[in-house]
Amino acid sequence: MNGKPVLYRCNTGTVISDPSREFGKKLLCDSLVFSMGDACAFSCTYCYVKAVAWRFTKHVIDAHNDASLVNEGCPRKRDFHEVVIRRANALEVLKAKLLKADGTRRYANPKDRRVIFSSTLVDVAANMELLQETALACNLILEHTGWQIRLLSKSSLLAKIVEIIPERYHRRLIFGFSTGTLDERTCRAIEPGTAKIGSRIKALHSLQDDGFRTFGMICPSLPQEDYDAFSREVCDAIRVDRCEHVWAEPINVRKQAMSRTLDGLRAEGLHREAGLLEAVHGPGTKAAWEDYARRTFLAHSANIPAAKLRFLQYLTPGTAAWWLPMRRKGAVLLVKEARELGASGM
Repeated sequence: MNGKPVLYRCNTGTVISDPSREFGKKLLCDSLVFSMGDACAFSCTYCYVKAVAWRFTKHVIDAHNDASLVNEGCPRKRDFHEVVIRRANALEVLKAKLLKADGTRRYANPKDRRVIFSSTLVDVAANMELLQETALACNLILEHTGWQIRLLSKSSLLAKIVEIIPERYHRRLIFGFSTGTLDERTCRAIEPGTAKIGSRIKALHSLQDDGFRTFGMICPSLPQEDYDAFSREVCDAIRVDRCEHVWAEPINVRKQAMSRTLDGLRAEGLHREAGLLEAVHGPGTKAAWEDYARRTFLAHSANIPAAKLRFLQYLTPGTAAWWLPMRRKGAVLLVKEARELGASGM
């Protein structure tokens, strides 16, 4: 699938996380998320999913690597980003989560209009097969709950999902496309295999023109030479006035993702972009990274109304004093450990 072997995780407890406090704090949902898989069909260099999913997917990849060695005599081991991991019987597992044993709704309150988000782990529309699976999952959720669904993708195919979901449910759908860059070469370098940025924006516009609910996702964005110009261009491209909300975030790479991102940029000949990123990440660059985050935020806050902006920023004890007042301008402040901020008021 998308050039990768497809593996299945069979010991799936559920496809819905309830509660998912991390994404609730990011205001992407009401602490509800669902995912039909664990490893994406796309291969974004900055992907964080391995860091959070490795403990329950390692055995799946190890089994595949062992079988390949036995059956093909191939000693090369595939890493997390080189496989697609889907959840076995995901639709059946989802239905069992939504319905009681007697077939009645588990979430029967008609006033329960919470937002559920997909996906935190894999792209919901990386190809037509996965898009159709996402649509079937959405139909189950829409039929058996009163929830609203927020869908995010790096694929222009996402716009086609409205052809599969009945019209009576359309007002409960909210669509967004990742647009952390407007440069096609940068996109190709760090988001290989995904849809072109122009195609994503065209799909977003088509949904907006047809009256569908949309949101912006300027994530993740690289360091810029001109932050103000970047923000104006991307805000114009996604048509902020037609988005319910707009999320934005600097790049937040983990472990090997940083070297993969730098390698991707350089392989595409984007040495200036690689240099800007390297200058804000690594030993002795904390001040530079903080400057990058602040300049990105200030640029967006000048172009996106505070009521719409959702700028995601992790705090440290040394940065809290600057960021706390920025909440009124649209900063969504996150902490990895509450005790880190002591008595700072968070």
